[in-house]
Amino acid sequence: MELLEELEIAPCNSSQYLRPFRLHYRQNGTKKFWDFMRTHDSVSILIFNITRQCFVLVKQFRPAVYMCELERHNPEVFQVKDMNDCCYPRDLLPASVGVTYELCAGIVDNPELSLAETACKEILEECGYNVPVANLRKISSYRSGVGVTGSKQTLFYAEVKDSMKTDIGGGKAEEGELIEVVEIPLEDAFNFSFDENLPKTMGVMFGFMWFQNNVAPLLPQKIKTNKITPIP
Repeated sequence: MELLEELEIAPCNSSQYLRPFRLHYRQNGTKKFWDFMRTHDSVSILIFNITRQCFVLVKQFRPAVYMCELERHNPEVFQVKDMNDCCYPRDLLPASVGVTYELCAGIVDNPELSLAETACKEILEECGYNVPVANLRKISSYRSGVGVTGSKQTLFYAEVKDSMKTDIGGGKAEEGELIEVVEIPLEDAFNFSFDENLPKTMGVMFGFMWFQNNVAPLLPQKIKTNKITPIP
């Protein structure tokens, strides 16, 4: 995950994941336009291992995050005069600046699967747990990237046990996925959420806070005494 070489920034003329558009419209008598991207909706899953009282997250390299950091250190990286030109950044940053902690998640691209079935498939592929659809609890759905994509993500909650682990996870290597499964102990979750040195998605923070309000109060008293605690 940490080895990053031969970067080349090139135009994206076509993609199976993103489609750029410009919408022209009139609003309250004023002509406007807005550039946006169409992409797939997605699912994400807050996974809690009840055997060892920890959250199960994934950790992976995100090129978009990396390039944001690279541009911050090298503002000229995207300043190409001709969009048909390629750019080859020289002053690279460590790949670790593009690695983020996330909920297990995946795009909704198979119409034959329900959202819950898609979520279970992602849990098995990324984290290695075989979770029945009936064990999933829908938390909510919301719009993400409202200024750019407006896609919908549906968030589920799943409790797992060590005995449900049937695979090592890590994603589908044949699709180029390189995912590390990480565990965050329940008692460390609050500090983890607000530690800016550990880049993470808003879904992680929202999921942990939802758990605090909806699941933690139902845990056995012995566990509740060690639940998410704020930084002094």
